[in-house]
Amino acid sequence: MTQIPAPRRVGQADVIHHDGYDPAIVSPFVPAMRVVNPSRLVFISGVTGAPVYHDHPHVPEVFDAIPADAAGQVANAFDHLDLALAAAGCGRRDVVNMIRFFTDVEADQDVVNAHQAAWFGGHIPTSTTVQVVRLATDPRLRFEFHVVAAAPAQDDA
Repeated sequence: MTQIPAPRRVGQADVIHHDGYDPAIVSPFVPAMRVVNPSRLVFISGVTGAPVYHDHPHVPEVFDAIPADAAGQVANAFDHLDLALAAAGCGRRDVVNMIRFFTDVEADQDVVNAHQAAWFGGHIPTSTTVQVVRLATDPRLRFEFHVVAAAPAQDDA
């Protein structure tokens, strides 16, 4: 039987494993993370391969430059995530949760998982993946990521 590792501090959270843990299993998520105090939770609106700032109602021409392929869209989405994290005083290791919405999990999940693994550089947050009929922004978008991070506490003074 594999021993369950003790909680491990990553950024502002502890990575938690439980019964059934097997270090030989390659997974893009961990079962739980516990945010430690003092820290501030940061909720990042869904990021996609489209420009973060765009008009509502949507203007379809704004999205004409979006890459059609999963690799191009995931690179854009994680670039947008970097910008939001930095603006909130966070880094990649501060991400504690991702909810990933795909319009075609089978076609795109492996491409996203590979990019996500390289982007995080060994850090693995909690994650949920779901398939949806389409995303609200533009029908050409293939996936969207909602992220929660735990920013280091700062004095307001």
